[in-house]
Amino acid sequence: MPRALWLLIIGMAVNVIGSSFLWPLNTIYIHDHLGKSLSVAGIVLMLNSGANVIGNLYGGHLFDKMGGYKSIILGIGISLLALIGLSIWHNWPQYVVFLTIVGFGTGIIFPAMYAMAGSVWKEGGRKSFNALYVAQNVGVAIGASLGGIVADYSFQLIFLANTIMYVIFLLIAVFGYKGISVEPAHEEHKEVNVKAVSRMNLQALMILCLGYLLCWVSYIQWTTTIASYTQEINITLTQYSLLWTINGAIIVLGQPLLNGILKALNSSLKLQVLIGIGIFIISFIVAGKASAFSGFLVAMVILTIGEMFIWPAVPTVAFALAPKGREGYYQGIVNSTATGGRMIGPVLGGLLADHYNMSTLFTVLILLFIIAFGTTLIYDRGLQPKEKITAKTI
Repeated sequence: MPRALWLLIIGMAVNVIGSSFLWPLNTIYIHDHLGKSLSVAGIVLMLNSGANVIGNLYGGHLFDKMGGYKSIILGIGISLLALIGLSIWHNWPQYVVFLTIVGFGTGIIFPAMYAMAGSVWKEGGRKSFNALYVAQNVGVAIGASLGGIVADYSFQLIFLANTIMYVIFLLIAVFGYKGISVEPAHEEHKEVNVKAVSRMNLQALMILCLGYLLCWVSYIQWTTTIASYTQEINITLTQYSLLWTINGAIIVLGQPLLNGILKALNSSLKLQVLIGIGIFIISFIVAGKASAFSGFLVAMVILTIGEMFIWPAVPTVAFALAPKGREGYYQGIVNSTATGGRMIGPVLGGLLADHYNMSTLFTVLILLFIIAFGTTLIYDRGLQPKEKITAKTI
């Protein structure tokens, strides 16, 4: 891998270590420490995610207009200022204000980093996006593991740790990313029918992202309603955080096995996503029947295998479909879709958990996965064969 990609990987890991101190515990903090209902917690997280969606789209636009370095520095600067505020004022309603600003700042960062990763190693294909995905999960494994332990001692230190990690991320970006040059990809789109190709590609991406959004609506329940539910059945914060540590460890250690499976199947990215959705369904069936830590542990292991198939595949498809000079915009769509799922999920899950029960919630989530399976089946029907060939795993 190029040196530039390694710098992006390290920056991504540091970024996510910091945020992982807090994001798995947000619902618990709002519900248990600030005394708000799950529905209110869902609305707070919706505001954070809504700001993140705006940041994703703006960050993708900035990448196409002014490059990755300035976009990332701007995003880090906004996030860092908000985190400093959150470290000092984290009661109600200041918590909501600063968490929303953090969402906007971090939203700017991600599409720029993914677009840069695809551009600095175009011949790497899926491997560039998979590398960032693995880096994120190294961050999740470390951050969530330490976060549960620190939270048991003091939530004040959680906010401080997050801030310190963003200072480190800023230093990496300032001294490491300025020299990274990015050349737009996909010269073939200079041919005839550029607008028609772009329109069909964007339509295909939107259909794929509809299913991607539904997957995230369900997946995010693990950090919201399911997180709170584990507390009700006497699973400790340390045990809950351990689930995310295991999640990250499996993703990192399981890459050679996953690559071997994908190579043996010679699968398209479409099949890769379909397999992942099927595994997600199995995971939520297991979680819906779990009543002890062991049950959630098994469900988390299955969930992790599913996300290893899906999460790196969608940005890879987006990069393959993006016309020249629109790589940032397409990555912004993918990231904002994931964030949209994280925005809708807590509200939907909180309402279902508060007004019905967890059994009803799991049933609805499985139905959403079935719909996502259907949209993934049809997303590429309008594409030319050449575009379908581009979306192959490497």
